[in-house]
Amino acid sequence: MPRLQPVYLLAMPNALLLDIAAPAEALRIANHQQDEIRFELHYVGTQPTVATSIGLRLSPLDVLPALVPDNAWLVVTGTVEKPLPVPPDGTSTPTPDAEAQAIAWLRQVVRPTHQLACICTGSLLAARAGLLDTLACTTHHGSCDELRSLAPGARVADNRLYVRDGNVWTSAGVTAGLDLMLTLIADATSPLCAAAVARQMVVYARRAGADPQLSPWLEGRNHLHPALHRVQDAVAADPAHDWTLAAMADIACTSERHVTRLFREHAGVAPIDYLHRLRIALAREMLGNSHLDLEHIAQRAGFGSSRHLRRVWHKFDALPPSRARRIAD
Repeated sequence: MPRLQPVYLLAMPNALLLDIAAPAEALRIANHQQDEIRFELHYVGTQPTVATSIGLRLSPLDVLPALVPDNAWLVVTGTVEKPLPVPPDGTSTPTPDAEAQAIAWLRQVVRPTHQLACICTGSLLAARAGLLDTLACTTHHGSCDELRSLAPGARVADNRLYVRDGNVWTSAGVTAGLDLMLTLIADATSPLCAAAVARQMVVYARRAGADPQLSPWLEGRNHLHPALHRVQDAVAADPAHDWTLAAMADIACTSERHVTRLFREHAGVAPIDYLHRLRIALAREMLGNSHLDLEHIAQRAGFGSSRHLRRVWHKFDALPPSRARRIAD
């Protein structure tokens, strides 16, 4: 019998629909990838029906339940200021005190035993509830200054996909909520389950929380050439592999000269530079999430030595690898 993991998603008026749908879909898929935990979703709001960013109405919502299980995850989603206009139906007109009600509810129900996950501008609502004071946190890059003003004691991180401080998680905008949820799934189930969810959702590569909001794993993928995508998929799946130009050409079913031309024309880089970029991204993730020394990280990332890693590193980053070392939360 799987263990039930209750997840409460708070949907405010003008909720950004992707902030709700992407994490919820990841949890649905995770339920089919393993048998140990069953994620049980509860959609809550300040009223039974809310209109979302694209005009689609969500109903029925559980109106701010007085009791939340001690082991629950509470997900506070973001909102938009300019939703897609739709004809009113009288059921989803936001009440003037919806925000005040949500703030009071968060103050009442959130406990240290909960996992609190704030997606996009959901961090602002949590800050107004006083839940981010003294904590490391982030939000959409366009709202970081507002978050600082709402929680002056918080340590607001710019240009981060998500930040964890104890049981409180905050993420940047829109798709970063999916990265955050994949990490929560990995912690609750296994990294293998999270990777399977990512594959099914066609997420090219899971990004670590300290990755910039523009991920190196996704650079050079904005094209429609299937042969080059095959090569990039293979390299991204195992950057540490002993990749040669001949091996890439075999995957693309073309010549070495032509695969080089494809990389330059469609990805804007040479094959070796693309490989190095991903290996550096892998090394950066290991620096931030492990206590391995640089020599072992170099080997696991596909470099011959730490000296080789440093030499390539400085092509992409003026700061030394040691600056990327942080304790994984």
